[in-house]
Amino acid sequence: MLLSAPASGQGKTTLTAALAHHHRSQGLRVRVFKTGPDFIDPQILALASGHAVYQLDLWMMGESHCRALLHHAAGEADLILIEGVMGLYDGDSSSADLALALDVPVAVVIDAQGMAQTFAAVALGLTQYRPGLRCTGVIANKVGSIGHAQLLQAALPDELPLLAALPKAAAIELPSRHLGLVQAEEIDDLTQRIQSAAELLATTSPCRLPQTVDFAKVTESALPPLLAGRRIAIARDAAFSFIYPANLDCLRAMGAELCFFSPLVDNTLPEADSVYLPGGYPELHLPTLAANQALKQALQAYHQAGKPIYAECGGLLYLLDSLTDKQGHSAAMAGLLPGSARMQARLVNLGMHALRLEHGEIRGHSFHHSQLDCPLPPFALSLPQRQRSHVEAFFVHGSLRASYLHLYFPFNPSLAAGLFS
Repeated sequence: MLLSAPASGQGKTTLTAALAHHHRSQGLRVRVFKTGPDFIDPQILALASGHAVYQLDLWMMGESHCRALLHHAAGEADLILIEGVMGLYDGDSSSADLALALDVPVAVVIDAQGMAQTFAAVALGLTQYRPGLRCTGVIANKVGSIGHAQLLQAALPDELPLLAALPKAAAIELPSRHLGLVQAEEIDDLTQRIQSAAELLATTSPCRLPQTVDFAKVTESALPPLLAGRRIAIARDAAFSFIYPANLDCLRAMGAELCFFSPLVDNTLPEADSVYLPGGYPELHLPTLAANQALKQALQAYHQAGKPIYAECGGLLYLLDSLTDKQGHSAAMAGLLPGSARMQARLVNLGMHALRLEHGEIRGHSFHHSQLDCPLPPFALSLPQRQRSHVEAFFVHGSLRASYLHLYFPFNPSLAAGLFS
């Protein structure tokens, strides 16, 4: 079941997490996916489901790869939930596009505050807008009472039932910041919030299961052992946590051994053949990152030795000479890439991008609030898929490769392997 909504901010993540936890507590094996290139919502959904959450995006990943991931999950799960992105029909590769391509039933999440019979009109408009879309029902968020939920259910036609209803409660709301929701590990009582949401869900209305779906087997070619015998050290902590699980799977499938370290607390790099600095929130940890001189020196020595370093977005910011947050506080970063960046009050770039390098094309996305000032000429420029998006520079500086792009490695494993070789 794919959970979508009329717009962002309707409560899709809270409802998906609550449903995952509820059905998991009933003894079902639950797997959750996230539509689009999102890193933060999957952290919360992984806690609710007890399993890593993978992305689904037709353009960035390809339909066949999406089908393969769903088929694999169906072999291990009783229930698959897919959280949509933005509104049901928003974007060039929308939640509706994904549902139609994969023949997945859709449940529409609607914020029901201040609505009675109009709730049904909104639901009917959403579900009937595009012919062929298979809608399994409606989920009401922020209902005022059990009676309110019953009123909403009575207004819906029989073929569009109320699948679940969640009351409004401050105790289950998820905090947010400039890139979306706050990361899971930063919400101290997140487990309790999810559990409370699941309990409220179960006591307000019955939680109906979606229709049964069959997924045909998709055979993907085995990846060549391009990284056999190589050990990759990956930054992973509160400052660097934007990593696709499928990227890690791809590196392992090509023979790499992965190890992890924290630029926030570790003074040394692990013994490794290459380093991966993913995106995250370095701007929220400037004093700690700046004070860790030992690790910055280790990275500088690593770069001077000609060993590969690959950095994305927040990892790119960390490699600069300095980074300035929204309050105007500047701090010295690792100093491997000349230049500086400053956080902006508004979004600087957003959208899907293709990148063409020596091993072909790879796809990914950018989403950042920082403005970069780097004197180096770009090695390559991305091809944005969105009219209002700007190109992103891909830098090569010695053995270092860096850009704002979050690349999806399985789209072109050979190119991905080249980033670490």
